[in-house]
Amino acid sequence: MNTILDKLQPIDFVIVGAYLLILLVIGYKASFGKRKEDETLFLAGNSLGWASIGFNMWGTNVGPSMLLAFASIGYSTGIVAGNFEWYAFVFLFLLCMVFAPRYLAAKVTTMPEFMGNRYGDSTRTMLAWYALIKILISWLSLGLFAGGFLVRQILNIPMWQSVIVLVSFAGLFAFAGGLKAIAKVNVFQMILLIIVSLLLTIIGIHKVGGISALFHKAPPEYWNLIHPASDKGYPWPAILLGYPVAAVAFFCTDQAMVQSVLGARNLEQGQLGVNFIGWLKILSLPLFIVPGILCFELFPNLSNPNEAYMTMVTNLFPPGLNGLVIVVLIAVLVGTIGSSLNSLSTVFTMDIYRKKINPAATNKQLIRVGRMTVAGGCLFAIVMALAIDNIRGLNLFDVFQSVLGFIAPPLSVVFLLSVFWKRTTRLAVNVILSAGSAFSLGIGVIYLWVLTPDKYDFWPHYLLLSFYIFAVLLVVAVLLSLFDPKPTRFVQQSGTLPKPTRRVWILWISLIIIMLSLYLFFNGHH
Repeated sequence: MNTILDKLQPIDFVIVGAYLLILLVIGYKASFGKRKEDETLFLAGNSLGWASIGFNMWGTNVGPSMLLAFASIGYSTGIVAGNFEWYAFVFLFLLCMVFAPRYLAAKVTTMPEFMGNRYGDSTRTMLAWYALIKILISWLSLGLFAGGFLVRQILNIPMWQSVIVLVSFAGLFAFAGGLKAIAKVNVFQMILLIIVSLLLTIIGIHKVGGISALFHKAPPEYWNLIHPASDKGYPWPAILLGYPVAAVAFFCTDQAMVQSVLGARNLEQGQLGVNFIGWLKILSLPLFIVPGILCFELFPNLSNPNEAYMTMVTNLFPPGLNGLVIVVLIAVLVGTIGSSLNSLSTVFTMDIYRKKINPAATNKQLIRVGRMTVAGGCLFAIVMALAIDNIRGLNLFDVFQSVLGFIAPPLSVVFLLSVFWKRTTRLAVNVILSAGSAFSLGIGVIYLWVLTPDKYDFWPHYLLLSFYIFAVLLVVAVLLSLFDPKPTRFVQQSGTLPKPTRRVWILWISLIIIMLSLYLFFNGHH
């Protein structure tokens, strides 16, 4: 396979060089320029409007992994991966109407703090550790692995080298404090990503011979969102039951996702922002999945479907645009890895070091610990990314979803129960966060590395497996709460939660109608 490197013209190198230079200048200015007093207020200064909340959440959500993974699934099975984006509207609605009002009313900065207010310090500490594991595995290691995969394809160098190059680049920003800068260019980077991906789709459709050719050249089942229960890859029960477990944990409780909502100007702006990401997610089909289907129609004999995105780029883009693609990929990567390193050091420094280890820490010490955490996170991510590279028997996308599926059940159980069931006790929450997590992650390790599904066929679909773990933990939590000899329960502060405004309802109802129509459309015809 020819790499994109052979196709690069001088103009491409100029574009990449200029971009990196701008990034470094912005990073340098943010790190060493005049320090403003209100910098610490960047997240909690409650200044974000709906557009920046929506773009920011979407930017956190669309990593390079998504570009690769969606094109790869589009290539091998069609639009079924669209479920992972479109079905999300249900859980975004949950975040918007149920969780966001409670988070904003509690005036918290982190998720561990929210649960700590309810059930005390022991719960806060456990959640902080869990959040750290989650950031290290699901954000850092997976993001880095996908990035390494791309760089390996672009530059044709082994995985360990490409991973180290990436981590040093992203880590440099997080270390020097240049992330404030990256947060500022996130909106710009997302718009750039939309433009580049849209161009790819348009050129591809033109090459195939128009929209109707796009529809007719692929097997008819490629255009079905809902696959039969007998389907090997994505049976509908697995998606219907298994996806929500990861989605609740991801959209409603994940620090990196919820952070933008916590920084909303007011509840309405926060709710409109969450609605906006629901609309943005509709774009995943034309932007990320259709290029994979086009690649299947134009280049049907790829040895590895994971190469679908880069194959399209290398073969269809004229000089100058290749440089832009590399820029977009670097941008998305540095953004994802950089911000996860940042949240890693925030949670560790604030929720663990300052609360538990050294309450009297000076500002200097906190900054030093934060930087050491960043360095440690980089090393850990390199080792994990190389381990993920050795998982066999699953495609890229399934690796991401299954890892999330093993991290998510304890979080979903704990947050859903604390919000929906007043009788949940501290004991139940703490047992699920400690023993429940060990149980869930243990099964995950066995599934991914020990008794892998490609050799042992007794496993259910990984999404159903995630749902079964969730169900077991839920039953345990309910029983523990009911039979707790000395129950410690959360008492709701008096005062009612604000109701969503008319504008919020109108936009949500429109989104729900559009989503249901899309589902009907993409399942009606064979």
